[in-house]
Amino acid sequence: MCGIIGYVGFKEAAPVLLDGLRRLEYRGYDSAGLAVLGEQLEIRKKAGKIDEGLARLVQTAPPQGSNGIGHTRWATHGPPTDANSHPHTDASGRIVVVHNGVIENYALLKNRLQLAGHKFLSETDTEVLAHLIGWHYQARRGSSGDLHPLAQAVADALREVIGTYGIAVLCADHPGLIVGARRGSPLIVGLGQGEHFLASDSAALVAHTRDVIYLQDHDLVLLTPQRHEVHRLQGEASRVEISRLEFDTAAAERGAFPHFMLKEIFEQPQTVRNALRGRLDPEEATARFGGLNLSPGELREFDQVVMLACGTSWHAALLGEYLMEELAHLPVEVEYASEFRYRNAPINKHTLVLAITQSGETADTLAGLREARRRGHKVLSICNVVGSTIAREADGGIYLHAGPEIGVAATKTFTAQVTVLTLLAVLLGRMRMLGAAHARRLLAALEAIPAQMQTVLQLREQVRRIAHRFAQAEDFFFLGRQFNFPVALEGALKLKEISYIHAEGYPAAEMKHGPIAMIDERTPTVILAPHDSLYEKTVANLEEIKARRGPIIAIGTEGDTTLAQKADEVLLLPRAPECLWPLLAVLPLQLLAYDIAVARGCDVDKPRNLAKSVTVE
Repeated sequence: MCGIIGYVGFKEAAPVLLDGLRRLEYRGYDSAGLAVLGEQLEIRKKAGKIDEGLARLVQTAPPQGSNGIGHTRWATHGPPTDANSHPHTDASGRIVVVHNGVIENYALLKNRLQLAGHKFLSETDTEVLAHLIGWHYQARRGSSGDLHPLAQAVADALREVIGTYGIAVLCADHPGLIVGARRGSPLIVGLGQGEHFLASDSAALVAHTRDVIYLQDHDLVLLTPQRHEVHRLQGEASRVEISRLEFDTAAAERGAFPHFMLKEIFEQPQTVRNALRGRLDPEEATARFGGLNLSPGELREFDQVVMLACGTSWHAALLGEYLMEELAHLPVEVEYASEFRYRNAPINKHTLVLAITQSGETADTLAGLREARRRGHKVLSICNVVGSTIAREADGGIYLHAGPEIGVAATKTFTAQVTVLTLLAVLLGRMRMLGAAHARRLLAALEAIPAQMQTVLQLREQVRRIAHRFAQAEDFFFLGRQFNFPVALEGALKLKEISYIHAEGYPAAEMKHGPIAMIDERTPTVILAPHDSLYEKTVANLEEIKARRGPIIAIGTEGDTTLAQKADEVLLLPRAPECLWPLLAVLPLQLLAYDIAVARGCDVDKPRNLAKSVTVE
């Protein structure tokens, strides 16, 4: 959930580190720091935003050296203070560590070190790890071994650790060297000429290199300006594969947009096209995927699908459930990954498991994937990050090709996930009972969605006016039926995430079973009311709210004249098949959340307490 950047080479390290940390801000953080090793080891760290704290410290007293590590922290152990900020040092002050993850047995290790005379300056688990590495380093001084002494000390310490980590380590005794290691928290090596980089996210690397190595769990890496070595924690050499980043620096910049979130909302027509590219087969009236690693015969053998996901990906999975049950007549269960990993859930023998994640590093989804594989089930991943842990560990997978999503609130990855799930539902349906004519109509309609999205985005000014009208509300309801129920959940989540307004999503008919007690003239309701098979019933639900004087924002389809007579505000969207209309309906909900957050003065791209990639439980 935090960010790591490391540099060793021929440039001054501090500017490289600061630039990398700024590119990692979107992951969520509450403090930042860096350590630079030149003639001496210098540390600068500060709670708060980079430009308000750390950057000023560095400008006032620039650390000198071409070897350094930096970190943005999201508090887990101890509040966001200067003392708790990373980097942390060992007892000697000569070894410095930055760390993503959680050391679960830190209290036990800390007690042992305190009995040995160690004194701690922070409340963090990371400082305990720094002291533990330092203790092993001192214990091994003068001894020989296959590994570099600092790398050996890191390996020895990590063998005692229970938990997750992505770490970068410097030692004043060894200028020109960074040691890194990972378990359950991503770490990427960037390869350069006469310089190397270490980062928790490729966004910090694209300005410097496109050639990267995605470290695997239990990998240990040694970086100098001229070479890189990757070993397993047990000591043997690790198998290394060099990958090429799919995007460049322009894709990770805001351009003319005031926020990444708005840019990414407007990128959705293109990201849906990207998700469709090369996957449509109109002649056979089906979809094709290159990386499933399953034959048609194997796909036909599955008689159940289980989807594992968290947050926005869970909402996409829920929509996927409706799609697969409708088009493929396959029973589907959607599980919160955080619950599945600890439940003894019975799963049929012939079950396909889908792990759905934007980052490919979500800790709970990764644990669920491993549990499913342990039980012997085939697992496919649907994710956006090539080379991510979940993508590597799944039996096969589908990439979204949505490009980097910098805004913490997921937007374009949601519609890309839904697009991919729709294609997968068509593929599985054609192997069962979905007729060719029906499938062709759906695929043609899906191919038309990007152009229709462009039309919906032209409603921006109307949405902004509505947002200003209701920006001071403190509670919202979002209602939808069938395919639009997951969209209602997602609309409520977006509003909560970035505006901090309490919002709830419900199936429209469920309002009368309790939540309607909360309706009053101060509580707006957003209701999704396309002209579909349940239109009249949805309008009846709208009437119940109107009778209780609740303000209503209705989203319907072009040509609808009824909604304008019953709702306070109406947005009309292009017509599309019932199962595809959610791809259009979610756009005004994203814009509404964005414009309300802006009107309330919220930090849209970096909402409080949230992080882009949740790599701890």
